[in-house]
Amino acid sequence: MPSLSGYKSELDYSYAPGIFPSMECLLARPELTRRLLLHSSAAGREGTEKLISLARERGIRTEEADRVLARISGKENCYAAAVFEKFRDRLDPEKPQVVLHQPGDSGNVGTILRTALGLGVEDIALIRPCADLFDPRTVRASMGSLFRLRVKVYDSFEEYEAEMGERQLYPFMLDASVPLAEAMKEPPPRRRTLIFGNEGRGLPPEFAKKGQPVRIPSNDKVDSLNLAIAAGIGLYAFLDKEQAGA
Repeated sequence: MPSLSGYKSELDYSYAPGIFPSMECLLARPELTRRLLLHSSAAGREGTEKLISLARERGIRTEEADRVLARISGKENCYAAAVFEKFRDRLDPEKPQVVLHQPGDSGNVGTILRTALGLGVEDIALIRPCADLFDPRTVRASMGSLFRLRVKVYDSFEEYEAEMGERQLYPFMLDASVPLAEAMKEPPPRRRTLIFGNEGRGLPPEFAKKGQPVRIPSNDKVDSLNLAIAAGIGLYAFLDKEQAGA
């Protein structure tokens, strides 16, 4: 592998900055992990020895790389980063899924990945143009959840629909929508997709004709909820209803 540089989207590899995201990379995707970078002051920190042991067990090269760590994280206190090959999964059409339609913020995307994993949804699609799934900021915001999910980026929502086939769609938007509680009158099907739009624009109007549009009621003191918060509320509501009907 050539000498490392700062992250660029055209590279075939990226970084998982932080001890915990690096641990998740080594545990969940060891076959894709190329190197483990460590800061010179990492010794003795919580998790470092386990991280080094994991790398040794899996035959992954470790090296001291203070400058690279500072460059990719933008912080002086980044003590480790796994270098991993970018990947493209196939989603499971029989499982619940989340579609993020043209999200623009890496932090939001990473937070949603982490929330989805915690609430039992392991299949995530992103629709271009969108935040870079493999940007180190996305990976760090996900706290390594990215490596335990099936994720795929599509050029259009139509491409996603063609691949996944017939599913119950729930676009989160205002047009032609019903309150979340009304959509929850019956346990939702397993083959369901929750769809969330861009942070500023939301979903395009044509999504009002797809499946059952849903809205999260709120008072008039705010015009909308943060994307990651809205996704968390929607994911929890559907999981809770599914479990209640099991």
